[in-house]
Formats: sequence, C-alpha cells, structure tokens
Amino acid sequence: MNLNWMKVFFAAFFEVFWVIGLKHADDFWTWSGTVVSIIISFYALIMAGRKLPVGTVYAVFVGLGTAGTVISDILFFGEPLEMKKIIFIVVLLIGVIGLKMVTNDNVTEGADS
Repeated sequence: MNLNWMKVFFAAFFEVFWVIGLKHADDFWTWSGTVVSIIISFYALIMAGRKLPVGTVYAVFVGLGTAGTVISDILFFGEPLEMKKIIFIVVLLIGVIGLKMVTNDNVTEGADS
C-alpha cells in the first residue's frame, strides 16, 4: 500500500471524529475539535485525490468513514448491536476492499498525464 492510500485511510479516520462531533459537540472545545477534524480529513482526502482516481478515493473514504461511525456508535454511544448492521458493514467493507484491489495504483499528475 502506498502513501496516497494511507492518506485516504487517515482522512476516513478523522471523518469518524468530525461526524461524531457534528452530533455531540456542545461547547467551544468540542466544536473546535470537530472543525479541526474536518480540515484534516478533507485536506488528506484532497491530497490523495490528486494522485489517485477521485471516484475510488471518495468511495473508499465514505465507506470506511461510514463503517467507522457505525462501529463507534455501537462501542461508545450505546447504539444497539444488531446482526443486520454487522452484515451490512461487512458488505460495505468488502466493496471498499474490492474497489481498492481493482484500482490501478499508478500515480498520475492531473488529467493530462
């Protein structure tokens, strides 16, 4: 796995924090953390999208962020653990892994390269 895909995973990791922050932030510090997480997440996503196929990058970003948010809700916020949620998260992650595996990792410099 190259550095650009690590940027996508890093962006998805911070996506989980800002999505949780949008729901639970209630003071200056939690809103500040949410804003910082948004900036870090989208900066990493944009940097990865400059070198990798944007559609695949975005799909992986959203898929990992969604799975991470649902798992965080279950682990930290008392959301009920249901088998159908687990099944759909697994299906989502299989799709994300599949997209990653079939995407050519050749680094490009813009559309005209």
